[in-house]
Amino acid sequence: MINRLTDSLEFHTQALSLRAERQRLIASNIANADTPGFQARDFDFAAALRAASGNNALGDGIAQGVMAGSGGGNASPVLRYAIPSQTNLDNNTVDMDRERSAFVDNSVKYESTLRFINASVRTTLDAMKSYHQA
Repeated sequence: MINRLTDSLEFHTQALSLRAERQRLIASNIANADTPGFQARDFDFAAALRAASGNNALGDGIAQGVMAGSGGGNASPVLRYAIPSQTNLDNNTVDMDRERSAFVDNSVKYESTLRFINASVRTTLDAMKSYHQA
């Protein structure tokens, strides 16, 4: 029983950690939008989460851009370069529309993961309370 509770929280903790890392990368891309020669970076969130949670049933985590860590739960995402949607004279590959969209999308998903963790903890605490009927 405890294992199921901790496994669920561990999965969401890993998801939250990867979301935070992706947010940092996207913010870095946006901050360097005017830096000549800067190459925008990102990673495949789904593949990174599969590798981090040890749920690599198809064995495709490394093929999809995830470096396997020791013990399955310590995988770190492999950063990939963004493919520019249009050429730039200064060789900067940051597409502000794409980055803003990714930033907002990731923010919403980060917040929903936090809410899910909060609801899971609240439900578990409510289940552990004992109610006395008079």
